[in-house]
Amino acid sequence: MFDLYLGNKNYSSWSLRPWLLMKHYAIPFTAHMLSVAGRDYNPALKPLAGNARVPCLHEDGFQVWDSLAIAETLAERHPEMWPADPKARARARSICAEMHSGFAKLRTAMPMNLKFKLKGKPATPEVQRDIDRVVEIWQEARTQFATADGPWLFGRFSIADAMFAPIVCRFDVYNVNLPPLAAAYRDALLAHPAMQEWTAAAVQESEAHAHYDQLAAEYGGPR
Repeated sequence: MFDLYLGNKNYSSWSLRPWLLMKHYAIPFTAHMLSVAGRDYNPALKPLAGNARVPCLHEDGFQVWDSLAIAETLAERHPEMWPADPKARARARSICAEMHSGFAKLRTAMPMNLKFKLKGKPATPEVQRDIDRVVEIWQEARTQFATADGPWLFGRFSIADAMFAPIVCRFDVYNVNLPPLAAAYRDALLAHPAMQEWTAAAVQESEAHAHYDQLAAEYGGPR
């Protein structure tokens, strides 16, 4: 039996990834919600995660931390989480790794905050480069690797979709203008039942942190 330790649904973009993946593939688990009041290393989490951060997956007490490591561990038992075609699978792994380690300017400018629906503002050149790269990734995956099986990056839902889910949320919250193909992918992922479940729970959370909320006014206030 799996136990998944998560941060606040409203704020914890990293936690969304394994939660969404496990929900989509109907993998039974018990979720344990923890506060992400701190932005960095949190020693209070050390008993639950070796890196003192969430998410962390437990199986009979054994810990697997980091969202990509959790996804890879699950995929060993559920290989359908990666595309079947070798080239598509390699590309999926490439973009997951890029998402995992990159896009710092976008992440900083648009922190995860699902309670907001903002009017938006023009992106800085650095942030726009990150946005353009995400759009490029999505368009390449959908046009070169996706099949007729579904609306996801590689046709069938994969780890890649879970890894990009927080960016989809950010583009929605901060009202980022997207070309049609990227907008269609964003809307498909937002309509996923598990994404809707996560968002509905997020907006009901009472815990709030000013350092996560402070950018709302900069983006023109609510739509």
